[in-house]
Amino acid sequence: MASADAQTDAGTGPAPPADTGAEDTLDLELPEELLALFGEDPPATEGDAGQAAGARPAVSRAASSDLLDRPADWRPVTTPAGVLQLVPVRLERDLAVLSRWMNDPAVAAFWELAGPEAVTAAHLRPQLDGDGRSVPCLGVLAGVPMSYWEIYRADLDPLARHYPARPHDTGIHLLIGGVNNRGRGLGTTLLRAVADLVLDNRPRCARVVAEPDLRNTPSVSAFLSAGFRFSAELELPDKRAALMVRDRTHRAQL
Repeated sequence: MASADAQTDAGTGPAPPADTGAEDTLDLELPEELLALFGEDPPATEGDAGQAAGARPAVSRAASSDLLDRPADWRPVTTPAGVLQLVPVRLERDLAVLSRWMNDPAVAAFWELAGPEAVTAAHLRPQLDGDGRSVPCLGVLAGVPMSYWEIYRADLDPLARHYPARPHDTGIHLLIGGVNNRGRGLGTTLLRAVADLVLDNRPRCARVVAEPDLRNTPSVSAFLSAGFRFSAELELPDKRAALMVRDRTHRAQL
């Protein structure tokens, strides 16, 4: 078992996974006008993830979807740790680093995606090829890819079957990839920044939610320090989770 320091901010863990298979998502009827908006951006030149933070790369259908108000267009945000930007994942560019992070024991304990790159790819593809209710992103801090995020519509996710969801509830999953970035409060800083990004860019969203494993006490503590409140314990299919909520109405006080 990983030490407490190793587990700190290692990941909230996706449970259940926010993919887009018919058996794992809530049914959603999309109007023709919204379907017409789905499509890929013009191809961009290849570059590393740090370069992508400054230049818009080609993104997947999921990243360009209006279901989450286009995370690919969200501007960088300045944090006490540096400038943070969410860069939508591109499988051909990012799979190797994401798979390496998933094989870190502290991450694998909660994400359960250890193994060859194909395991991580199988987790990412349903999101990248889906309708945009979940958008996987790299967290690029001061030009360096160092975290993985999933921004997802919690009200359209299987999670909604386990708590009183409200329209446009937006969920976040996080893992911090490098051991050197864990255990020093960076997770709290990033969680607050990304929650603010969601609220700033999704005017219809009144709450940002998360469901870290109750056993991952450093992660729960990071959410509390980032202005989330503990709302309930949830019995999910593969874990007992803490439902963490950050309310738009109280963001200035927390």
